[in-house]
Amino acid sequence: MSDVMIVTGASRGIGAATARIAGERGYAVCVNYRQDADAAAAVVADIEKAGSRAIAVAGDMSSEKDVLNLFETTDAELGTLKVLVNNAGIVDVQSRVEDLTLERLQRMFAINITGAFLCAREAVRRMSTGRGGSGGAIVNVSSAAARLGGPGEYVDYAASKGAMDTMTIGLAKEVAADGIRVNAVRPGLIYTDIHASGGEPGRVDRLKDGVPMKRGGSAEEVARVILWLASDEASYTTGSLVECSGGR
Repeated sequence: MSDVMIVTGASRGIGAATARIAGERGYAVCVNYRQDADAAAAVVADIEKAGSRAIAVAGDMSSEKDVLNLFETTDAELGTLKVLVNNAGIVDVQSRVEDLTLERLQRMFAINITGAFLCAREAVRRMSTGRGGSGGAIVNVSSAAARLGGPGEYVDYAASKGAMDTMTIGLAKEVAADGIRVNAVRPGLIYTDIHASGGEPGRVDRLKDGVPMKRGGSAEEVARVILWLASDEASYTTGSLVECSGGR
């Protein structure tokens, strides 16, 4: 029986790369997406082509109802959850703090951190040996912005990822004795569509010379770190924040 993985925000970017590689490595994968059903279906098709099972489940991770449906559908169609990848997240147009709106802040934190907490809650309820589960792993997709701060562009996004880092450390300590490992990866400048959402599709190319490795990273490079943290090769690793930022 294949291990079951949920990847939130898996229709594009790091989430899609993670879901595809997970399928290649034999996981049964639930591909969560918010809007782009066609993109999610393409990820599912690639996983099935690799010989693994996959389903696509729509859901906004800021909605508790949608989160519950995501996990219940996975239970029914794929089986017992082994790995959660908390990848769903948003940025907004580049802005200074003095120009942020309440609506933007509420949406940013609802998706990037409240959604991650809700998903982690549901995962722990299923994985915890104290609740009859068989253990598992949670991998949170944070950002190098959590330590860099995102000045002049994304302080709100950076703050949401800082909260995710703290959640990772605290939850890891809380559930370690219950057979659950919790870690985070902190990507740096990665070539994904998220930069277009912030109004600057070419942002990585503008900033890459400031990276010690002098280039942006790929979604697949981040995904391979996520898959390592999810695997038994990382069996004694929990509460860790793993940099994947080219040295930046």
